[in-house]
Amino acid sequence: QVQLVESGGGLVQAGGSLTLSCAASVSGFSTNAMGWYRQGPGKQRELVATITRGGRTNLSDSVQGRFTISRDNAKNTVYLQMNSLKPEDTAVYYCNVNYGFGNEVWGQGTQVTVSS
Repeated sequence: QVQLVESGGGLVQAGGSLTLSCAASVSGFSTNAMGWYRQGPGKQRELVATITRGGRTNLSDSVQGRFTISRDNAKNTVYLQMNSLKPEDTAVYYCNVNYGFGNEVWGQGTQVTVSS
């Protein structure tokens, strides 16, 4: 059974910082690409950042220079460090993990609210 446990969301003022974490329980499999997506009010889910097992990262233009994605392969955990947060970053953030051969699992989502 594969499970993801997300944590770190919350309420923060504009300009503040938050760190999200997502721990994957993937017994019997290795994790491949891991990432974060978000869905703001009235918007479609969009990619925020991804990271390969080897550490290669991809960040959306909207968060480039403000957010950092990292991972700990030994812990099967991915992190999203969010700095200089803006009200438009307000969204439910979802962790996404690829594992094994073509398998994928999503987290339950964690709310991030940035007040102006």
